[in-house]
Amino acid sequence: MLDQRFDPAEAEPRLYKAWETKGCFKPSGNPDAEVYSIVIPPPNVTGVLHMGHALNNTLQDILIRFERMRGKNVLWQPGTDHAGIATQMVVERQLAEEGNVSRRDMGRDAFVARVWEWKEQSGGSIVNQLKRLGASCDWSRERFTMDEGLSKAVTKVFVDLYNKGLIYRDKRLVNWDPHFQTAISDLEVDQREVNGHYWHLRYPLADGVTYEHPVKDEDGNVTGTETRNYIIVATSRPETMLGDTGVAVHPEDERYKGLVGKFVELPIVGRRVPIIADEYANPEKGSGAVKITPAHDFNDFQVGERAGLAKLNILSAVAAIVDGAEADAAGIPADYRGLDRFKAREKVIADFEAAELLDHIENVKIEQPFGDRSNVVIEPWMTDQWYVDAKTLAQPAIAAVREGKTKFVPENWEKTYYNWMENIQPWCVSRQLWWGHRIPAWFGPPSDDEGCRSKTSGPFRIFVAPTAEEAKAQAEEFYKCRVNLGPDNTVGYRADQPVGPGNRYTEVDLQHDEDVLDTWFSSALWPFSTQGWPDQTDDLKTFFPTATVVTAFDIIFFWVARMMMMSLEFMGEVPFRDAYIHALVLDEKGQKMSKSKGNAMDPLDLINEYGADALRFAMSRLAGQGRNIRLSKQVVEGNRNFATKLWNAARFAEMNECGAPACIDFPTVESPVNRWILSELSTCIADVTKGIEDFRFNDAAGALYKFIWNTFCDWYVELIKPLLGGMDDGAKSETRQVCGYVLDETLKLLHPFMPFVTEELWERRATGRTAEQGFLMMQQWPAFTGLHDKAASDEINWVIDLITEIRSLRNDLDIPAGTKVPFALVNAGDEIEARAMRHEDVLKRLARLEDIAITDATPAGAVTLVFGDTVTALVIADLVDIDAACKRLDKELAQLDKDITSTEKKLANADFVARAPEEIVEENRERVRDWTARREKLRAARKGLEGL
Repeated sequence: MLDQRFDPAEAEPRLYKAWETKGCFKPSGNPDAEVYSIVIPPPNVTGVLHMGHALNNTLQDILIRFERMRGKNVLWQPGTDHAGIATQMVVERQLAEEGNVSRRDMGRDAFVARVWEWKEQSGGSIVNQLKRLGASCDWSRERFTMDEGLSKAVTKVFVDLYNKGLIYRDKRLVNWDPHFQTAISDLEVDQREVNGHYWHLRYPLADGVTYEHPVKDEDGNVTGTETRNYIIVATSRPETMLGDTGVAVHPEDERYKGLVGKFVELPIVGRRVPIIADEYANPEKGSGAVKITPAHDFNDFQVGERAGLAKLNILSAVAAIVDGAEADAAGIPADYRGLDRFKAREKVIADFEAAELLDHIENVKIEQPFGDRSNVVIEPWMTDQWYVDAKTLAQPAIAAVREGKTKFVPENWEKTYYNWMENIQPWCVSRQLWWGHRIPAWFGPPSDDEGCRSKTSGPFRIFVAPTAEEAKAQAEEFYKCRVNLGPDNTVGYRADQPVGPGNRYTEVDLQHDEDVLDTWFSSALWPFSTQGWPDQTDDLKTFFPTATVVTAFDIIFFWVARMMMMSLEFMGEVPFRDAYIHALVLDEKGQKMSKSKGNAMDPLDLINEYGADALRFAMSRLAGQGRNIRLSKQVVEGNRNFATKLWNAARFAEMNECGAPACIDFPTVESPVNRWILSELSTCIADVTKGIEDFRFNDAAGALYKFIWNTFCDWYVELIKPLLGGMDDGAKSETRQVCGYVLDETLKLLHPFMPFVTEELWERRATGRTAEQGFLMMQQWPAFTGLHDKAASDEINWVIDLITEIRSLRNDLDIPAGTKVPFALVNAGDEIEARAMRHEDVLKRLARLEDIAITDATPAGAVTLVFGDTVTALVIADLVDIDAACKRLDKELAQLDKDITSTEKKLANADFVARAPEEIVEENRERVRDWTARREKLRAARKGLEGL
């Protein structure tokens, strides 16, 4: 017998273990079945489950369980990402806490070995957390971005792209983290609004040049001019002026047209800096003149490229002012060299003030970039890095979406994709870390094209190969001499490597590049590398390309676009047919969740309290396309109550001996209420199936919620009680069979959303069924039969709607729930009268009616209710204080009028509609619709009271 309630804490781990033990998550291997595969967005090996993971993996699991039940050969490929910077940080912190030596003291090999040790012992805890959520991945195929096979794929891709000229080294600006001393991606940069300043600095004009500058009054009106021998620039980073190589003004700015081509003499360093014309300068912002530091600002870099300005690096890897040759080249005074950037800032400001060149200071809010893990200010920094020619690779990826080979859902994300791809910049793929895929490149000493020592220092020679031995062979062929590799392939080449006749080297040392690849590089190969590529495996032939990728909008560029580029380049096909982009999970007020705000919710805490099913169904019901999810504990609790409702319906079925038939012969079903519920089930099957197919998870979940809570539990269960308690054995037997059948088909429909409670009910409703027929998750998805009995549906829906209207009117008139009210049908006609009499017991019980009279005229003391073509009457004069009821209705109507007017005024404000999030606008429109409908009902009730 079913327990009084479902216990998620006991059932969920037991059921998940049973599924996994029986191999339910593995592909069927049926060669005749259609293939359906998804690759999981690999979570960081250091990660813990957050609400974004919970939503993302819930939606994937719904698709996977749905297609598995539809008989497809399904693979959900799991795995984790090695998360270079995050993992290295975790282990370095662990070393510090243990009082051990730093990674640099340990040496590279020992440190990497320690990271692998951590990974095996503590990494991947998120996998177990995904299992708590119910994720039905084939864990026997779990991959890791640094496992042997994937490392082989990464190396091959790098070497092949290099040989095609699509990977190269270049000195460009990168996001530089001074704490970790590595380049980082844009996604790892956290833009934060902070209190800051604009320092307005005067740059003296060189060569005695002066000009007339407009003078304005307090209202901004030009009152005259003044002669100036300086130009004012504003900056939030005064220390970068040490690297300025230009000042830009807008070409149409009349104030400065005469200065274009002239020079300023840069204070402190004494450098002559040209004044150039460039549209980047905004005449309406500040003074209209902009200092240009090409080596330390991304926009300035582009201006410098257009104007041919020098790029002077003034910062070291730890964000201190440079020393040595770079400082000499920039003319940086000795007392600045080696200063921390913020100390240098203070000194620059003091020196400008002392020279009376600090015009004024403006206090402002500024956007400042921080490393999302180091929490230090990020610097744009010029450094040698490896780059992928993303522009070339992007062209086929753009075309594939335009040609419909891959479709974005919702479609509006295609615009974002095109915007990024059509303006794509070279992709920096090197990182100055030790944990990651080491770049398969080796450096040899500078030489000419014949392998002879270069007369100038020149660039070093690069040898890219899958292995050190192959790189060594390339170098031997090039230099025509002996080539050495150190014990760990990291011996630096000597400046004095020996040469013989003709300046030809007689012995050469190679140095393995110390950098590793960006983690996104390996993730870009995920759809095909996980299936065994570069080997042509059966899995690769079967499961690539995948069907769908499910991800968040913030990694469309970082992951989705790069998978498109790499798959088209190396597989000649798109990696997936559909890219479903889900929205964000926000708190109940629509705010982003964060620990600092105190509004973050831990999905594991919610699972512990309410069960995984409740969390999954809550998010699914809210997962409308393009609409952010507002989640609260109350919402999750409400969906736990939904599971309880289903459980109680199953207990009702058990107590009434409702069976578990595998099928029902619809034509033989006689009772209208049973034919009606089968018709409603057929509609629900169609709605849920279409909802999942169209990635409208909220529509599918909404259809299930309505059918289970309202149609089945609230109405069908109540409507069949007379049949189950009656004397007609045939009707009783039929009802038991139909009820059991509908309940089981409902479990199948709900299973992708709420796998645990449905699986438990599948077995508990018919003990031994799992052993005989298999788990619910392996059952066939309900087929849409198109069955629909219009006459039965019309009749039962008439009964339901009439009861609903009577209950609503009773509520509006504040009639006590226990009070039975006389009821009449007025000139209803034979068909309606007969229908009412067939369902008299149900109507009287559920609408709390004293009796049902058939009359030609409205009884005295009655309020009428027009229902379709039927006029009905509730005799209430002796049951209701008419004056009090009128006052109460008038008060509520006045409040509704006020609310509707206020909200309609807000919606008529074009500025509000344009600025507010779409879901907020729609929420207000829905309120107006609901309030308007409510107002009409109350007006009708109020009118009915007149004359009583």
